Amino acid sequence: MKRKAGLAEAAARAARELPPATCALCGRPLGTRVEWHHLVPKSEGGRVTAPVHPICHRTIHATVPNALLARDYADPAALRAHPDIARFLAWIADKPADFHVPVRRRR
Repeated sequence: MKRKAGLAEAAARAARELPPATCALCGRPLGTRVEWHHLVPKSEGGRVTAPVHPICHRTIHATVPNALLARDYADPAALRAHPDIARFLAWIADKPADFHVPVRRRR
């Protein structure tokens, strides 16, 4: 019982000390659901991940093919400069952290 109480106290203390996490793509605070985006897709040999909102993650993969992600958009700053992603970021900027709508592939 003491061990559980100690772990709970340590977790609460760590939560107070950590700054709020932000999405690697849009920069908004993360909500209750967090997904991990491979900056270079796993299929292309990537291992490094970054926390993103589910809607941001789906938008990345609906907009940019994996080969291009690996070659040209492995850096979040480069990804933000993509015209379609930039338009998405302007739209999502004022939405709450847990905002979600279906994401469609571009025609």
